[in-house]
Amino acid sequence: MQKQMFQKFFKNLKGAFAITYWDGTTEQYGSGTPTCRLEFHQKIPFVELIKDPVLAFGEAYMDRTIEIHGDMDEIIKIIDSNQDSFKQSQRSPALSKTIYDRLRLTPLRKSQADVSYHYDLGNDFFSLWLDETMSYSCAYFQKPEDSLRQAQEQKLEHVLKKLQLHPGETLLDIGSGWGNLILRAARDYKVKATGITLSQEQCQETRNRIKKLGLTDQVDVELMDYRQLAKTGRTFDKIASIGMFEHVGRTNYPQFMLSINKLLKKGGLALLHTITKAQEAPVNSWTTKYIFPGGYIPSLREIMWLLPEYDFQVIDLENLRMHYAMTLDRWLAGFEKKVDQVKEKYGNRFVRMWRLYLSTSAASFRAGGLGVHQILVSGGPNNSLHLTREHSY
Repeated sequence: MQKQMFQKFFKNLKGAFAITYWDGTTEQYGSGTPTCRLEFHQKIPFVELIKDPVLAFGEAYMDRTIEIHGDMDEIIKIIDSNQDSFKQSQRSPALSKTIYDRLRLTPLRKSQADVSYHYDLGNDFFSLWLDETMSYSCAYFQKPEDSLRQAQEQKLEHVLKKLQLHPGETLLDIGSGWGNLILRAARDYKVKATGITLSQEQCQETRNRIKKLGLTDQVDVELMDYRQLAKTGRTFDKIASIGMFEHVGRTNYPQFMLSINKLLKKGGLALLHTITKAQEAPVNSWTTKYIFPGGYIPSLREIMWLLPEYDFQVIDLENLRMHYAMTLDRWLAGFEKKVDQVKEKYGNRFVRMWRLYLSTSAASFRAGGLGVHQILVSGGPNNSLHLTREHSY
């Protein structure tokens, strides 16, 4: 009886795929040659599947109850074309500032806990599979054969060129990670750079790097939230935030924009680098539970809707979607090379969880509607900027 319910569920899905059931039988669904196959090693409760398919399949994979065979891009295409069956929440129009203000804000303590859950897994863990710079955001590939480190260095340079830095200016990096951007800016552009992060592991490593490079007079990092910094009255000529906005939380967007408005000098430039979705929808429950609690991926129009409310004028907009797919492919390859060390420290379930996260993320940028945008804005009009984009390339 339970098998019949699974058969009915899979029969209603669009796409060509195969299912190997726990009794050893294999059935094909859809027309054409199957692009992927899901293998059940044992039953999973059908009620859990109906309740939340993404969470049920994700946990079953972590527990080795199921195995996935085939190209992950094709699997993501099937999921994306069957959003109703996978209980994706109904899309909603972009929210106005007034509606945002009525929603409950995420407390600072929860933001700190959410960031710590992911980023404080340990520098030892991330150093196993990130490049030598410990950059944990989308790289920038000028050629497909670029090394990951080369692409990460190119990303830093791409961002800093867009910000049109001048010696002696002040730069703030919100969500500064392991300090790569602020160190590079101070060394190559002779600016005074400040980073803020909520991760103790990242903050300590950045301080070690600052001291090692002899940049204590030019660079500092603080364990601080953007909301706290905005209350100090400090202002900066340029602001960057790379791969942090996804952790702000939808209800905190107006507070984030207001904080940038307070922190940015009149006419200053701010660059927001964030993952985006084509349309508004919550992050799936598996990712929220196991990878990024409290996270939310905005649509581009949600961000653009808010900018005029805080006197931000758009200077440049760029989508680096394929760059992130390539970055994640490199991370996954590095992860697999060190999988025995990860397994020894964290266990096999953790390994399968991260393998699923990295592989589905890469596939989602190629085939599932994710993008990553760099949005450059000025705080009010600035008539002294470069007239073309030549300085960025």
